[in-house]
Amino acid sequence: MHFQVTVRYGTRIQSYHMATVEAEDLPSALVKAAEAIPEAVAREADLAEVRPAAPSEDRPAREL
Repeated sequence: MHFQVTVRYGTRIQSYHMATVEAEDLPSALVKAAEAIPEAVAREADLAEVRPAAPSEDRPAREL
């Protein structure tokens, strides 16, 4: 199963680090997500969200 991970970080200006991890369940996704957070992001992180990722065919197309 794919999980979407969003981490908010930044002391003056808040930014978001987003990643998708493959895991069997939510606890496993939390571990993988924690291991994948870049050190620079981890130093300033204050909030994290992990949730099942929508399958790519269910996501609306984004125009750039």
